[in-house]
Amino acid sequence: MKNIVTFIALFLFVVSVQAQQFEKDVFATSEGELEITFIAHGTLMMQFNGKVIHIDPVSWYADYATMPKADVILITHEHGDHLDAKAIDAVKKEGTQVVLTKTCNEKYTGTKVLSNGESGTFAGVKVDAVPAYNIKHEREAGKPFHPKGVGNGYVLHFGDKKVYVAGDTENIPEMAALKDIDVAFLPMNLPYTMTPKMVADATKMFQPKVLYPYHFGETNTDELAELLKNQNKTELRIRNLK
Repeated sequence: MKNIVTFIALFLFVVSVQAQQFEKDVFATSEGELEITFIAHGTLMMQFNGKVIHIDPVSWYADYATMPKADVILITHEHGDHLDAKAIDAVKKEGTQVVLTKTCNEKYTGTKVLSNGESGTFAGVKVDAVPAYNIKHEREAGKPFHPKGVGNGYVLHFGDKKVYVAGDTENIPEMAALKDIDVAFLPMNLPYTMTPKMVADATKMFQPKVLYPYHFGETNTDELAELLKNQNKTELRIRNLK
């Protein structure tokens, strides 16, 4: 009986470890390597110069009690698939900076509120808050899924590289002001964010060097690949970010 219990415990441990094996990409910067871990949906982790940044950590997608503790947590907006108090509490440590929007701060008290157009430096990484909102897609007449001025996208500066995490948004005019983006995460699922055509149009607007569609649910990523096939400015990379 003891051997059976031990076997079951070991089996469950192995399953747990395997479940936490997420895809990763590494980028060289002028100040060391940036490692990006693709958790799921709109949830990411970035590691740079010994610091850990979690973006929209959500318990549905990872066991945050076993994840690297955060130096910085960035929350894009207040919806439950982006703001999860349980995940934040699980990955916090003493000194963790929780950066979020005003609306998020009403649900979970952070350490710094950033509004669209504001910036701050956290654990040595400069972060710019940029707009994220719907123009076309609405819950009902006059009520967009993501109203203007409420949610954030974030541009993170890692040495000479810039990473844009768009949050829940459409291909808004403000994207044209983005400059020298090395890596971009753009959402692609209906009715909440963008169609593949909108993502392609956004990509052509600011031409990131590498594009990851994320938050894409069951959207066919092949459609985006087809739309971007005749350009050579942006490399499209597909990861498990449904």
